Amino acid sequence: MEALQALLERVSVSRLVEPAPNHEQRALMFDAAMRAPDHGQLKPWRFLTVEGDARLALGELLAQAAAAKGGEGNEAAIDKARKGPLRAPLVVVAIAVTRPHPKVPVSEQVLTAGCAVHGLLLAAYAQGVGAMWRSGELSFAPSVAAGLGLAAHEQIIGLIYLGTPANEVRPASRTSAEGFVSAWPGRD
Repeated sequence: MEALQALLERVSVSRLVEPAPNHEQRALMFDAAMRAPDHGQLKPWRFLTVEGDARLALGELLAQAAAAKGGEGNEAAIDKARKGPLRAPLVVVAIAVTRPHPKVPVSEQVLTAGCAVHGLLLAAYAQGVGAMWRSGELSFAPSVAAGLGLAAHEQIIGLIYLGTPANEVRPASRTSAEGFVSAWPGRD
């Protein structure tokens, strides 16, 4: 697949089934992640792969975070959180690993980690692997980070669901860049 085709046609795939990406597909996805633009060559990211019964344990971490929120209708939210990681045969926890740096602010390091995830998603799409980047309040819960063993300078930036598309992949909708790009006239 051509690079521009992947950039212009990549879509998120929410219904994923077995099999998970194989070893070679994973290697290419993680190699693509390593090509993220990276000021200072800090490589401010890392990934945890979660599959098999480990998805149940991740579901329990998310359910505990949902339970801690409390509130009306919380039992349904707890159940949904518990089942979340079972939506795909492989879940990759994407983690920004930030550190103080004189020239690269933490915000740029988090953006760079996001670019690494984008590279992973593009490589998945180019290989016919279905992928969905999910996040949300529970992904960012301190108890989930602690349960996954994250250090104080690390933060989850998303859960990447990977597997075989259950249905035919829908075509990408094209949004014009018009309205998102303008010329700056300079300063007076």
